[in-house]
Amino acid sequence: MRLITTPRRLRVASLPMIVLLLAGALAAPAHAAAPAASPIALRDAVTAAWRAHPSARATEATLAAARARADAAGRPLYNPELEFSADDEGTDRTTTAGVSLALDLSGKRRARRDAAASQLDVAVAQARLSRRDFVAAWLVGWADWQSASRRVQQGEQRLALISRFADLADKQFGVGDISSLERDLARLARDEAEAEQAALLAEAAAAEEAFRNVGGQPDAIAAAPEWSQALPDVTPAPVTWEALPEWQIAQAQSEGAARQVTVAQLDRIPDPTLALTGGRIDFGPASDNVVGVSLSVPLFVRNPYRAEVVAALADADAAAAQADLAQTQLASRAQRTAASYAAVRRAFARWRQSTGTDVDQRAELLERLWRAGELSTADYLLQLKQTLDTALAGAALEGQLWRRATDYLAATGQLEAWLGMNDATGETSQ
Repeated sequence: MRLITTPRRLRVASLPMIVLLLAGALAAPAHAAAPAASPIALRDAVTAAWRAHPSARATEATLAAARARADAAGRPLYNPELEFSADDEGTDRTTTAGVSLALDLSGKRRARRDAAASQLDVAVAQARLSRRDFVAAWLVGWADWQSASRRVQQGEQRLALISRFADLADKQFGVGDISSLERDLARLARDEAEAEQAALLAEAAAAEEAFRNVGGQPDAIAAAPEWSQALPDVTPAPVTWEALPEWQIAQAQSEGAARQVTVAQLDRIPDPTLALTGGRIDFGPASDNVVGVSLSVPLFVRNPYRAEVVAALADADAAAAQADLAQTQLASRAQRTAASYAAVRRAFARWRQSTGTDVDQRAELLERLWRAGELSTADYLLQLKQTLDTALAGAALEGQLWRRATDYLAATGQLEAWLGMNDATGETSQ
């Protein structure tokens, strides 16, 4: 992408962007390192999904149309005109043939070609935005489906443990070790676990549907436990503004609007038409050859086309303002996503280091204490529920980690590099 400026005023970055750029320059090395590579299976699945999705075909068709329009804008403005004329008046007969061509002496063709090049830049950036949004939606759908599937597995474990405890409570009640109230409490806990498991299954089905809608194939990819370790760090948050498609779109639109001003100004300059004519005149028995040259210039008297220039200047100012707004919004988004990702990453790291997340070990310990009479049935169920809820929260937290990581990578221009997608067709690096 070329550096874009407007010919009428100097563009100055907004304050939030300046703060971010200065902070990055002070905290990061001169050449920021690329984020850690994503798992090979994940990047292959994303690339295959993009290639197979209708969005990829639509993007390629849109780019082809934009390239054709750019090529058309670079063609000559005028085609030659061929004219034949015959005049028969009594004994006099005149026959002529001529060719005329309007001349682009003011550079209209060049100005329109430059304006079309900016529109092509917009189309390319929009294609990258479409691909990046697809990739982000795919990763979010995959993360939600993975999280929901793990929550279903945790729910099955919860249901199995509580059902086993309810069976034990029935046996303990049969020999008189516990009261009917405690037995009923265990049965109620089992019924609650069954209801909650049904809700988890419904959530998993909805997550799978959403994942399939973005081109996902649940049976084709399964996450490994260590995949979350491949996510990049947050400090410092590198922001390569030129890599953000939103930035590219805003800048290309601003440049295109500025170039349209030049087009409108040049359209106020009339283009002369040069004509060359040759033929033959017969005067009865005599005849002679004729050759003529003419030059005509249109007069922009009734419509000087000033309003078009005023409109183009206003459009350029609006596009420049939108570019400034995009700078501010992109800076704010980068700050928000980095803070959110850092918070969830810290929470997930603490959860993984916790000693109370081993459900089997803790359930065995609680059962021994209950059998020994050191825990009441209510206390046993309460502590077991806390342990199981923590495990379920961990599965949900990992899904949030991938969601926040995707937002962060997209907002800082790292998503495609992290996945090894280097061009508009979604090719991966080897």
